[in-house]
Amino acid sequence: MTPILMLGAGRMGGALIEGWERAGAFKPAELILRDPYPTDGARAAEAAGARLNPPDAVLAEAKTVLLAVKPQLWRETAAEVSGLLAPDAVLVSVAAGVSATDISQAFGGRRVARVMPTIAAAIGQGVASLYAADPEARARARALFGPVGTVVDLDDEDLLHAATGVSGSAPAYFYAFVEALEAGGVAAGLSEDAARKLARATMAGAAAQMAASGTEPSELRRQVTSPNGTTEAALKVLMGQGGLEPLLRDAVAAAANRSRELGG
Repeated sequence: MTPILMLGAGRMGGALIEGWERAGAFKPAELILRDPYPTDGARAAEAAGARLNPPDAVLAEAKTVLLAVKPQLWRETAAEVSGLLAPDAVLVSVAAGVSATDISQAFGGRRVARVMPTIAAAIGQGVASLYAADPEARARARALFGPVGTVVDLDDEDLLHAATGVSGSAPAYFYAFVEALEAGGVAAGLSEDAARKLARATMAGAAAQMAASGTEPSELRRQVTSPNGTTEAALKVLMGQGGLEPLLRDAVAAAANRSRELGG
């Protein structure tokens, strides 16, 4: 499935390059990078053996093509490179909202898989929601994202919009929660430094415990909630009317709706 051509080597592409290196999955020499504004990560990959912005003729060598440009730029990118690719090249797209049918048509009918990943792929803890009607395209996508995290297969392409809201966009929800928790600590009298250390270490530890134990979040919540205690008092706010559940339901719906709009 190599060489792998990365159309766009920005934040997501850079996370994959770093994750593949950590996992020993793909060597820089197996990568072809095409990006008009190379990041430091792309330059580092070039120094390690990747081919960065090579002559157009090189693109025909690619067996797998990762479409990692912004959704607003994908058609322009397809018009530029479709005629330069090998007929049997397989597309793997991480462009939010853009359908596999549209991508396949723009790339001359080639096989396509769609993935909604997270940038924690850089440390081998990414999550990738995957849809592909073609078995070979699905296998290529799994080979790209399996070494750097968890892959969840979806049987219906439309579910990628929901997966975007639940997973693809969700790291930002978590970071926003930590920001707000830090601010709450400061408002309660803690120094900024103390609030920062307490909030970040506590959230990281709680996430690690959930992952390591395999216990349901609801059960873990019950385990740390004493009747009539401090945690219960806080949860009455967080889980009350207008609390986390309706807020996150609306947040996921907003992200999913925007994903649909980007595909239009």
